[in-house]
Amino acid sequence: MLVRRLRFPKRLSTCSIQASDIHTQHYDVIVVGGGHAGTEAVAAASRVGAKTLLITQKIQTIGALSCNPSLGGVGKGHLVKEIDALDGVMGRAGDWAGVHFSILNRSKGPAVWGPRTQLDRQRYKDFIQSELLSTPRVTILEGSVQDLLLTTADPEKPGRHKVYGIRLAHGGDEIHSRSVVLTTGTFLSGVLFIGQNTSPGGRMADPPSCAGLSHTLKELLGLKVGRLRTGTPPRIIKDTIDFSLTLIRLPDPSPTPFSFMNTHTHCKPEEQLPCYLTYTTPGVERVVKESSHHNSHIQQDTKGPRYCPSIESKVLRFPGRQHQVWLEPEGLTSDLMYPQGLSMTMPPEKQLCLIREIPGLQRAKICTPGYGVQYDFVCPTQLFPWLQVKSTQGLFLAGQINGTTGYEEAAAQGLWAGVNAGRTSLSKPPVSLSRTQSYIGVLIDDLIGRGVTEPYRMFTSRAEFRTTLRPDNADLRLTLRGFEELGCVTEQRYNEALRVQVSLNDALSALKSIYLSAPRWKDKLGDVNISETKSSILNGLEVLQYKDVSFQMLASAFPELSGLYLEFSERLKVEAIYLPHCEKQRKEIERMQAEESLYLPEDIDYLTLPVSLSQEVREILDSVRPSTLGAAARLSGITPAAIVHLFNYVHRNKHRNHRKIVGVL
Repeated sequence: MLVRRLRFPKRLSTCSIQASDIHTQHYDVIVVGGGHAGTEAVAAASRVGAKTLLITQKIQTIGALSCNPSLGGVGKGHLVKEIDALDGVMGRAGDWAGVHFSILNRSKGPAVWGPRTQLDRQRYKDFIQSELLSTPRVTILEGSVQDLLLTTADPEKPGRHKVYGIRLAHGGDEIHSRSVVLTTGTFLSGVLFIGQNTSPGGRMADPPSCAGLSHTLKELLGLKVGRLRTGTPPRIIKDTIDFSLTLIRLPDPSPTPFSFMNTHTHCKPEEQLPCYLTYTTPGVERVVKESSHHNSHIQQDTKGPRYCPSIESKVLRFPGRQHQVWLEPEGLTSDLMYPQGLSMTMPPEKQLCLIREIPGLQRAKICTPGYGVQYDFVCPTQLFPWLQVKSTQGLFLAGQINGTTGYEEAAAQGLWAGVNAGRTSLSKPPVSLSRTQSYIGVLIDDLIGRGVTEPYRMFTSRAEFRTTLRPDNADLRLTLRGFEELGCVTEQRYNEALRVQVSLNDALSALKSIYLSAPRWKDKLGDVNISETKSSILNGLEVLQYKDVSFQMLASAFPELSGLYLEFSERLKVEAIYLPHCEKQRKEIERMQAEESLYLPEDIDYLTLPVSLSQEVREILDSVRPSTLGAAARLSGITPAAIVHLFNYVHRNKHRNHRKIVGVL
């Protein structure tokens, strides 16, 4: 166990770790693991006022990008925007470290656009570390956690156990706390695979979590634990690639920041790096088939990521097909390229044979080989919506330990677990996010309500209310509540969100106040395709819904719209486009929120409940134990009739729980 001073490049502030008498101190929150879930959990817990300790095996790997050097995308970018709206770290880190910014899915509506960036690995890690080390109430300790400290549960609260801290490995020192957040990533009983060789680890050159932690979760707490797998591709030396045989993909000329607090990115537009596209060939399929008997990882039954499969899985599942390979930069000064789409676990010599069958990579050299990792995860249906383990008071789980895949999914859970661990430690009630108000709410509701059979990844298709849950309005949906109700948002960000809200509302009112006939609008705006058979009068907001009408055009025709409103021209256009759709969705949102507000009793015995429910329905409800009627309605196998019976039972017995759900709609 060692505590170190961390040094940063001159461009980042130098911070130190205070570690005097660390073992005799009592913390409000202890976070185990310094990955994307852990870093957001630490920052969030401290923002709500909790004295927080982060324990990580290696301080220098805090915030490391273990796999792909990128952030965001379709669905994932929505999560990053929401994390930022709640004052998380990830969005600002992406703006600092990004080297290739682009908006994916532009051919579709803005509601499903996917902000994305390639990252400079070192810059990203430096930013995260500097941010944590300068955060008040945060202490960082380098070490391994051997076990949880457990005691008898508070009889006034749900649960059979209560956590009161952790025990460190290599000495057994105890550190006490009111809450513990486990963010073990792929390190919980992690095993690495390359060819037929296996070794314990959660990442190359890093050991797994201590065995005692897995034992406690399974045996002492009785949690249902499963096994998942993932993998990473080899890193290729940049100078050995012939880029003339690939297709170049340029970034957006004007980078779009992730953070609502940033107007520009750290990387200048002209400094951005390109990506390159190439494809697999029949030779790749031949190498995969010839080496399959040397690859123990793909012979396992453990579930891998459906949406980011290994090249072996793709070739064996879809023989004869050509697959994309994106060559992505790892940083402004890095001499490595990341071949997205080539995750593999075959022996290193076979990996080299495979990549040399790909155009542009015929003479490529590998710096580090690809490998696979298998790890334990806890079935997330055993969690409350605030990510606390149902059976254990004060114990929270976030990230891949809950069966997800991806930096963004991990960070979103980490933030929410950190908020609630902090609130719980300060004797404040836990809070939940409805799926009607955020993608984070969708993510958590899917996990706790449906569980996982394979690593879970966020997509926009998972959200019912996509036109309302857009990347552009995450600040209006979450920042105000984050400050007023959660206490996890700074006053500076809150004031900025208020300014934006007032300005947008004023601009929308101004647009609605302008009424003209269709012919008059055509006279004002020139060659605009507005049908003169349209209803006689249109207001400015209705006209802005037309594809070829911009806010700048309206501001030129009506000077009263110019000035401060021009700053929000793009957001006003999006608001206009989706206004009719959002109004149609409002009743459905209100219905779902009404269901979410009806809590099911925590001590309800579904197996003997005196209502008409089938045995199958009873067993499902008893196994998952949904927190609300809405969560019960979304469970697979639960019939509409069963929901009606539950609704009537709860109302008849007046079982209403006053736990709070954060609501913005």
